[in-house]
Amino acid sequence: MAPFAFRRPRLLLAAAAFVALALSIAAFVAAQDDGVDRVAFAKGGRESAGPVLGATDAAVAVSTTGTLRLAAARTPSNALEHKLAEIVEAIRRDELETAMREVDALIVQHPTFRLARLIRGDLLRARAQPLRTFGDVSKTAPQEAVEALRSEALARLNALREQPKNGLVPRYIIKLHSGQRTAFVVDSRRSRLYVFENVDDQLRLVTDYYVTIGKRGVEKTREGDQKTPLGVYHVTANLPRSKLTDFYGSGAFPINYPNAWDRRLGRKGYGIWLHGTPSDTYSRAPRASDGCIVLANPDLESVSRQVQTGLTPIIISDEIEWTSIAELARERRSLEDAIDAWRRDWESRDSTRYLAHYSPRFQSGNQDYPAWAAHKQRINAGKQWIRVGLSNTAMFRYPRERDFIVVAFDQDYRSSNMSNRMRKVQYWVREEGRWKILYEGAA
Repeated sequence: MAPFAFRRPRLLLAAAAFVALALSIAAFVAAQDDGVDRVAFAKGGRESAGPVLGATDAAVAVSTTGTLRLAAARTPSNALEHKLAEIVEAIRRDELETAMREVDALIVQHPTFRLARLIRGDLLRARAQPLRTFGDVSKTAPQEAVEALRSEALARLNALREQPKNGLVPRYIIKLHSGQRTAFVVDSRRSRLYVFENVDDQLRLVTDYYVTIGKRGVEKTREGDQKTPLGVYHVTANLPRSKLTDFYGSGAFPINYPNAWDRRLGRKGYGIWLHGTPSDTYSRAPRASDGCIVLANPDLESVSRQVQTGLTPIIISDEIEWTSIAELARERRSLEDAIDAWRRDWESRDSTRYLAHYSPRFQSGNQDYPAWAAHKQRINAGKQWIRVGLSNTAMFRYPRERDFIVVAFDQDYRSSNMSNRMRKVQYWVREEGRWKILYEGAA
């Protein structure tokens, strides 16, 4: 036997450790063989078989008018996850020399990818003794760091197993306006950022990336809580590498946390960015930031080509809820009808009809609903006519909320004594079967 050849009696023990890590990776491999993901997920849990994104030549394409068709896909940027799956599968087949060659190639490609180096260490250790677990390092090694790498491995491999079914879309993206080319949705439980494109009236899932979120999860409420915000936001700026320290990697994209609703709820904090990693780190653990969303530098550079400053929405959820295109279309029509009724009733100058669209919980600045309503009645009484035009409307559902929607649009307001154009944001809630406005203001 060659000096560094793997000893076969130890192979099954080594393979068992990695197979446990990969959560039955064989199921994924078999699914790829026949083009079926047997653990596709949707709202409420995993569902039965459906086509796998990345295993076919098409991606999910959803018309914003509610029709579904397949559109030509670009290759998803999950090549690294596929390589990890191939390595684990090689171990499962007792082909540890093959696994070592693949790991070495991965390290050459990404020298600072610590997870690959951990796997290489396990493969070397398997030459001398059975592996007890994945990341079978000495007890003197920092166990917190090893556990973080284990978590990253699981998150990356599960991303291949748990692809959304064709025909399902996030419940959050109800409508993009024609100028919004992309939308990002973060699934914090899966450590994944999904990129959707809006092309020719289609909402298309084109790729997804591994991400790091806050050390303490999501739903940020105060400064320093090490949580990532949960809600609907948008990218506000593009900060190039030249203006940042090495810690932020190849760039950064701040988002508008706290938004108007966060401020209404008294949420504090600032400085939530999408950003890259330091030059000595390929990627970080699933939960390792102080609240930012962190991507590997190559992934951030890819994402940067999709970002429109001031336009690209980013919805941050704890776990994405997926729904059918037909159901989303019904909800969109319901909201469009409510918004148009609000617009027409405003034009009517009938304050009773107009104010009926606002929740009793509505607040405007320091005014509660009764004070604000009295103010609006006085204003409308002084108008001879009102015309309101709406355009570039976008609608998003808040994560964790079934009937809570943020709507943004360009408003062209004209009246007998005033004209005004603005980008407006409204938060709508369903109360007693009717959509009502909880908040409105400049976007």
